[in-house]
Amino acid sequence: MLFRITALMLMLTTVFSACEKDDPPMADNLIQFEAADQGLGTDVNSKDITIKLSRNSDAAIPVTVELTETGVVYGTHYTTSPAAAAGIITLTIPAGSNSVSFNVTKKADILLNGDESVSFNIKAAGTPVGQTTKLKLSFGSIVSTGTSLELNGGEGGSSAVNHVFVDFSNNVQTAVNRKVYDLKFASGADWRVLLNNVAGWAAVKTNKTDINAVNEGDVTLASMQIGYGFGTLAMIDDVEGDITKNAMGEVSATESDNKVFLVSTAGATFTPPAITAIKKIRVLRNANGYTLQYADINATTFQTLTIEKNSAYNFRFASFATGVVSVEPAKDRWDIVWGWSFYKAFDDVTSKWIPYAYSDLVFSNRSGNVQAAEVLTSTVSYADFKESNIAAVTFDTRSDAIGAKWRLASQTGAGVYTDRFYVVKDGAGNVYKLKFVNFHPSDGGKRGYPNIEYKLVKKA
Repeated sequence: MLFRITALMLMLTTVFSACEKDDPPMADNLIQFEAADQGLGTDVNSKDITIKLSRNSDAAIPVTVELTETGVVYGTHYTTSPAAAAGIITLTIPAGSNSVSFNVTKKADILLNGDESVSFNIKAAGTPVGQTTKLKLSFGSIVSTGTSLELNGGEGGSSAVNHVFVDFSNNVQTAVNRKVYDLKFASGADWRVLLNNVAGWAAVKTNKTDINAVNEGDVTLASMQIGYGFGTLAMIDDVEGDITKNAMGEVSATESDNKVFLVSTAGATFTPPAITAIKKIRVLRNANGYTLQYADINATTFQTLTIEKNSAYNFRFASFATGVVSVEPAKDRWDIVWGWSFYKAFDDVTSKWIPYAYSDLVFSNRSGNVQAAEVLTSTVSYADFKESNIAAVTFDTRSDAIGAKWRLASQTGAGVYTDRFYVVKDGAGNVYKLKFVNFHPSDGGKRGYPNIEYKLVKKA
């Protein structure tokens, strides 16, 4: 018996060794910039520049970046962090990571014509370089002709920790942890407070105006449960992006009309949320924006936070833990956002639409006047779509114009639909065609890191 086991082990070892020898070598871990061109508009003071690897590295990767200036001088017109020495920035991609960033900041009170730029070149690296080894940063707004991007959803796979904003005209993506905030406050003419739909928060209204008088006796935890067939669409904000259909309604100019709301921060759950996940809030207007009163549900005192409106942004954001936080880029600095979010599904049992947690949703910047349309390749291919085809496109102003229609994700298979692409008109009127390349192992991608390609079709 011992001989047979030993012989079997030897045979298996031989087979595995043979397989290992026959395995193809792993592809080079290429290093490159996210894009070849980016802009630092007159209203933007700084920008993070990202250098990426094809995949996470087991070891730290040294990188040196060389600067070439056109019309600007280091230290006089701009600086970098880390600082450059003799025209070189020295960086390191940490072990276990696939990227590193450096910051470029314009000096205050300088006069520029808008045609100045700095070119960054990957001069040396501890790994082979890819195609995009140079990046030109213009000290003025640009209108990109298009590029390819891998969106940085971060860890979590189908429940990626980040939601990612993309600005086509500037070739910029902004990844933000989707649980960094709890509420968002409209900065325009509307007086509306919205929930964090991308984390799965929900709200119900009480009949009280005294926040200290509200406690767990005013709600059943089962009524706060949402997702996986529980809850109603009235507990979340409009999934098509109409802020006038928000869960908590308008913040009234008449203070006594503003009721206390209970907010669940438990997200989508199979069981009722814990009492510790329930917050109570009341929002009032003030001269410059909003006054937020908030506390744990059984607290007898509350905290107050002032959130000022800012017309450069669609919303201002607040966290119960950290106060006012930065989330969205300026309203004219993003076109689409990708990530996990509450959406809706049709329940055949009740014949009603219900809240449903979706991965890999894409929303357009409705408040920033971004519109989108789907085009089937049976009508015209992505490669052949040009300016003359725009007239036949019907743009959709709803934020879910793209939604989940670009990908299949089910137990029977997953991947990008290859029979369609999208056309996006940004707030300035530039028109781009957008193709989703992959997002899942089934189509050669990685969950949480979708790849997209877009090209300028018509400049505004």
